[in-house]
Amino acid sequence: MLVFSWSLVTLLLVSSSWAEADVATLEDFSKELPVGQLLERANRDRTPDFDEPTLIGGDIAVKPGADRNADPCTSTGCLWLKNADGNVYIPYYIANHYSSREVAIITRGLESFSSVSCIRFRPYQNGDHEWLSIESKNGCYSFVGRQGGAQTVSLAQRGCLYHSTVQHELLHALGFNHEQTRSDRDSYIKVYWENIQDGMSYNFNIINTLNQGTPYDYNSVMQYEKYAFSKNNRPTMMPIPDPNVSFGQATQMSKNDIDRLNRLYKC
Repeated sequence: MLVFSWSLVTLLLVSSSWAEADVATLEDFSKELPVGQLLERANRDRTPDFDEPTLIGGDIAVKPGADRNADPCTSTGCLWLKNADGNVYIPYYIANHYSSREVAIITRGLESFSSVSCIRFRPYQNGDHEWLSIESKNGCYSFVGRQGGAQTVSLAQRGCLYHSTVQHELLHALGFNHEQTRSDRDSYIKVYWENIQDGMSYNFNIINTLNQGTPYDYNSVMQYEKYAFSKNNRPTMMPIPDPNVSFGQATQMSKNDIDRLNRLYKC
């Protein structure tokens, strides 16, 4: 009986170790998923609270009455203000419901901009009139560009805390839209409208974007992958003229993402 008990304990310990290993493997794999897949998965079946904004494009927050086909950076202006020293200091506040590990992921994403641009995210201070309020709301989302006051960037604890998703939402907050909605999209991407989920076709509408003289970037962290919002497991997007070009696989900002950020803010 004693031998059986020890065997049972051993079996349980081994099974537990396998389960933990499986979870670790899943987490490691998730970190390597393209950003579009992470965002779509996190926002799937999203049920917003009454005070949360409408989302378009999968993760772009819009205010009531906003023109969904307009780029706020070209229609009203959206840049954060530049300091006399040439840097752009953007205050942020991280809600206290995140764990220390989650805060570290968010902070790493914030700090990744300072080494490649003049963007400097700094903690909120008394007297700041506008700032990013980073919170775990329902899903991953951000407004496009500077809105004034407390500006929500939602990074839900369940599904949004990856380096790529943090960078993606911060680029929205800095003024950038998705790559597949660029004004010149149709020269580089063919959209298969018949494969898009019902009610999701507006996610692919072209808008009058500021492209900063940079080429279309299949490797942008703002580019979704070819099955985005598919209703039948068939592609919703394919690159043209070469359908074999890899795209939508980014796990961090590309060189073009960085170049256009520096051009927009004249870094």
